[in-house]
Amino acid sequence: MPELRRIDAQSLKSAELHIGEKILLSGYVYTARDAAHKRISALLDSGGALPFPLEGAVIYYAGPTPAPPEKPVGACGPTTSGRMDVYTPRMLDLGLAGMIGKGERSQAVRDAIVRNHAVYLCAVGGAGALAARCIKSLEVIAFEDLGCESVKRLYVEDFPLIVCNDAEGGDIFSQGRATYQRKAVHV
Repeated sequence: MPELRRIDAQSLKSAELHIGEKILLSGYVYTARDAAHKRISALLDSGGALPFPLEGAVIYYAGPTPAPPEKPVGACGPTTSGRMDVYTPRMLDLGLAGMIGKGERSQAVRDAIVRNHAVYLCAVGGAGALAARCIKSLEVIAFEDLGCESVKRLYVEDFPLIVCNDAEGGDIFSQGRATYQRKAVHV
């Protein structure tokens, strides 16, 4: 089995990642889901100050559950990334380095990933309790009224992820379908 690459979240753009590669991500990431993306978009439209700098940032599409005693977070699994696709190209054009979620991205997002040398990483859906073990700290930084959908700054350590869309235009989902179709022809 190939060794997992350890990647620092703050140097994600320079990591030269490729689809199918399994990594362990460490560093600061921000949570933001549908409602937070809508507010961030409104702030961009109005010229308002953003709750975190987009340049070099990594967004995790997640809404962590409340923390049990002596833990920074409860479960923290990924949500479906496609719901953020309407906002994502603009954020990538403004410097967003990467996103973590689950599921396929639109063609517009894939094009923006290539254009901006960014990356889309997938976390395992349904394993929020396991993902929470990688979260060492959590701080609510914006939109506290959104509850679990508020923007949070997480420090993650050795968060296991798979590269699903890379800066060369690789797409693990279309590659998987093509592989399956080739094999199905021979059955």
